[in-house]
Amino acid sequence: MKRNMELVRQILLQVEQTENDPNEWIDLSFEQWPHEVVSYHTRLLIDAGLLEGQDLSDLSGSDWRPKSLTWEGYEFLDAARNETVWNKAMASLKEKSMTVPFEVLKAVVIQKCREYFGV
Repeated sequence: MKRNMELVRQILLQVEQTENDPNEWIDLSFEQWPHEVVSYHTRLLIDAGLLEGQDLSDLSGSDWRPKSLTWEGYEFLDAARNETVWNKAMASLKEKSMTVPFEVLKAVVIQKCREYFGV
């Protein structure tokens, strides 16, 4: 399974909107992505340090759930939240027909954010 950066962004946005008690996990729901794909990406975000979360997997399958954003998660989301900035960053990468490491994506999003705000 490949990483889907749009799903990564959507997970972070949904966690930010619904997070409350950091000791309880958050149920994520997306019409366009099956639970297994969301669970996989949640695990990747936990591994990358953007989310705190919990492995609720059992014999029926993988079930990773987020609890809250981390500092790094907020930092990335602050740069990627704006739809215009995100679309420009993704268009810039698609123009070059590239998949890139997360740190490069983050740098491109931050660059587009700076351009958007004129700093």
